[in-house]
Amino acid sequence: MLGSAFLGGRPHMPVRVIKKYPNRRLYDTRISSYITIEDVRQLIVDGEEFEVRDAKTGDDLTRCVLLQIISEHEQEGEPMLSTQLLSQIIRFYGDSLQGFMGSYLERSMTMFLEQQQQFRQQMSGLIGQAPWTMLNQLTEKNLELWKDFQQNLVGGTMGRPAARSGKAKDETKA
Repeated sequence: MLGSAFLGGRPHMPVRVIKKYPNRRLYDTRISSYITIEDVRQLIVDGEEFEVRDAKTGDDLTRCVLLQIISEHEQEGEPMLSTQLLSQIIRFYGDSLQGFMGSYLERSMTMFLEQQQQFRQQMSGLIGQAPWTMLNQLTEKNLELWKDFQQNLVGGTMGRPAARSGKAKDETKA
């Protein structure tokens, strides 16, 4: 089951149960429909609390499905987890610090998410708008300045080459 930290302050609802069948199909019992692994990822993004259960045995398969989602996203685009980081995590399996490492990573992620939220609130309060809105405005302003610079450069140098070439011709005659 996903921790309550993923609920994002929503009212508590019964845990959503997704059944996984031997043919790898996932069945969402709340909406009585088959869903894809991408739909499960969207549940996570939306902060939905759920668990994945083996349809036959009832075993909890949530972690396996979460790892599958991570694996698929690590293969696409820009990976978040470097080979070095994955190797270091693997080295902790069987180590006496294995139990400590999991809780350490979980606490680190919780702290990171809290700091990220604080940063967004501070930026929003400071500017009165979302950080990306400020960046968009800054980009637009820089683009305007760049266009003005280019126009002035082109406008200012249109007459200069002729003047310079005139001077050069006069100097060659002498």
